[in-house]
Amino acid sequence: MKSSSSVPTGDARESIVALERAHESAITDRVFQSGVRQLVQDSWQRSLSLRLDPSSVAPERALTDGELRDLRNQHPLAAVLPVVHNLLIRHATDAELIVAIGDESGRLLWIDGDRVLRRRVEEMLFVEGADWSESRVGTSAPGTALALDRGIQIWRAEHFNTLAHPWSCTAVPIHDPDTGKILGVIDITGGDQAVAPQTLPLVEAAVAAMEAELRIQRLDRPADSPLAQRSRASMSVSVPRLVPAGLSVLGTDHGQLHCASSTVDASPRHTEILTLLAWHREGLSADRLASFLSDQDTAVETLRAEMVRVRKVLALLDSPIMITSRPYRLESKLELDAQRVLAFLERGAHRVALGAYRGAVLPGSSAPGIVEIRQEVSSRLREALLADASVDLLLSYARTEEATWDTEVWRACQELLPARSPKRAMVVAHLARIEDEIGGHCNILQRSRS
Repeated sequence: MKSSSSVPTGDARESIVALERAHESAITDRVFQSGVRQLVQDSWQRSLSLRLDPSSVAPERALTDGELRDLRNQHPLAAVLPVVHNLLIRHATDAELIVAIGDESGRLLWIDGDRVLRRRVEEMLFVEGADWSESRVGTSAPGTALALDRGIQIWRAEHFNTLAHPWSCTAVPIHDPDTGKILGVIDITGGDQAVAPQTLPLVEAAVAAMEAELRIQRLDRPADSPLAQRSRASMSVSVPRLVPAGLSVLGTDHGQLHCASSTVDASPRHTEILTLLAWHREGLSADRLASFLSDQDTAVETLRAEMVRVRKVLALLDSPIMITSRPYRLESKLELDAQRVLAFLERGAHRVALGAYRGAVLPGSSAPGIVEIRQEVSSRLREALLADASVDLLLSYARTEEATWDTEVWRACQELLPARSPKRAMVVAHLARIEDEIGGHCNILQRSRS
């Protein structure tokens, strides 16, 4: 999915005035001035061709509470609202932004975030149940993102409707993870911070997490459940797209393979082998793979027998994955959930990365190669959060199992918290507990040596 995030930069006031003049010229005289992004000009032209009123929002029949409730309950995105809350809404509330989720036609089904801002945007009818498709309100992030099927940012007077000119927004379409059909759109609206450079990657990463969660829920859901039937209905009229197979290895020792509509559980040893091959895409010789699995000299002979069994497991998938020999290499991509966490970090989506991090890589494994991967994923997450995370996000990380006793993380939280924050007392108490535990262990060691 291609995205467009190049909102105007430079002197803010001059840019705003120039954009407002360009908008007036386009609306009044049908003259498109330079300096306006092409995708915005194209959307303005589509809006003008529909004879939309740029100074008001056309009235529409209001949905009853029951009708809106039915639309929400029947929509497949209802199942992943917790993901949106964890990854976006808490952040949006702190940043004085709002998050909106619309269906595939652009109708807003859910809006959450800053309460004051929610009341203010009601003036332009940005409310739950309203139609914000491009054909209804003209250029806007949610409507134009759906029209173009890509993530976009719309800044102030780039909106077609003048009621929306005080606002900026970022929106990304959400797709069915199996077919590629558009299921809806997620939008962040607010002041200029809504189109900050980091906002689009954050929303894109949240959408990736939503699509991944939809896929996992489908695999875990009984075929005759209402949600499963709803998912099949959403998939019925669409064009399939290739989605790489996945392997879940975070916080578990028994991996789970996902491919299309099938899921297969893998034994700890088979999970270790597949994790190493997925991590080392270039392939591994028998000797090197064996050394990653065990320090024993007989590991190569044992490995050959295990590879036969691993291939039988992969054959159970809807789209079987082949493993070549000399070197051992996966012929098609197998995506680890751990690799997805690192991808989120690289895009600066730290909150999404932490939300997707369900625990250490195969925590019970002592295979040398797995220990190395586990340490790399864990350390990269830790370093990224210590370097760039907000205090609330760092506190969320501090409360995870692997950071509970991490003095540096807890001290960083203490330094970032405001002096009068009620959370400081909890952080100080936890640091004291860590020091007491460490002191107690040291005393035990000293007594045992004496």
